[in-house]
Amino acid sequence: MTATLLGSYNTLLFVLNPVSGDLDKSVLEQTVTNYCTERGRTASFYHTTGTDDLNQLRNHILAHSYDAVFAAGGDGTVSLVAEALLEQQLPLGILPLGSGNGLSKDLGIPQDMQEALHLIWHSEERVIDTLRIGGHFSAHLADLGFNALVVERFDQGDVRGPGAYVRIATQEYMGYEPIAYRIETDLETWEGKAFMVTIANANTFGSNVVINPHSDLDDGQFEVCLIEPFPGAAAPGILYRLYTSEFDESNYTRRLCCRRATISVPGAQQVLVQIDGEPKMLSSPVQVEIMPHSLRVLVPAQK
Repeated sequence: MTATLLGSYNTLLFVLNPVSGDLDKSVLEQTVTNYCTERGRTASFYHTTGTDDLNQLRNHILAHSYDAVFAAGGDGTVSLVAEALLEQQLPLGILPLGSGNGLSKDLGIPQDMQEALHLIWHSEERVIDTLRIGGHFSAHLADLGFNALVVERFDQGDVRGPGAYVRIATQEYMGYEPIAYRIETDLETWEGKAFMVTIANANTFGSNVVINPHSDLDDGQFEVCLIEPFPGAAAPGILYRLYTSEFDESNYTRRLCCRRATISVPGAQQVLVQIDGEPKMLSSPVQVEIMPHSLRVLVPAQK
């Protein structure tokens, strides 16, 4: 970790999705503006539109002189801003305003907005790895199988929040059948059926499920975490281990550590993959590679 206090960063951009979440964005902007002004910072705001957001945001950042860029939103907004800053010298800050906020949790960023605003004044820089999955950027976690299906159903619904996710997951679990996969990494090959295949550069889903308890965001490798088919009676034990950082203790789980991987579903031309909370249909096989030390992020300063 590179420790750099934010004192040298004076001009800040905050990226918001104006139609996401329940928080009044005008109130948010006023709160952030007041906080920055009190500490001698200048706050500017950029609203995404849903049309070519990545290129539009990149062009905006290049046309202005910012010292840091904050994603004020959920996992989708964070992933968008992270990709726009990829390989740049500008650091990413996060104000977690979504339902999951997975990356911010793994970085130790407070989930209360007022507390997260302290990053504006007191933080350190950390340089982390990111992933390229089927040609798409990922700053956190992706998966195939059960959770990808639940995320797709959740994305298609009108209700947000943890309760809606749990309801959909319960419904889908009753009839879900594990899928056959072939996974080739730079170190080994695995074939078999899996309930879920997670591509993890991080530890924890936004739901606080710890899928990859011993990972490191900046170690130059990622893990493919497998939950293999299990009898119904084993489900409570697996779920307990996922919430207590004991993923490796189950007889139905395994992890493949690697720098590159090819994941295919035999006989399928396309597969459903959720990437940083966004469901996508990707061509099979899906190519995965690590991009070491490709993103600068702001984390709470060590006391």
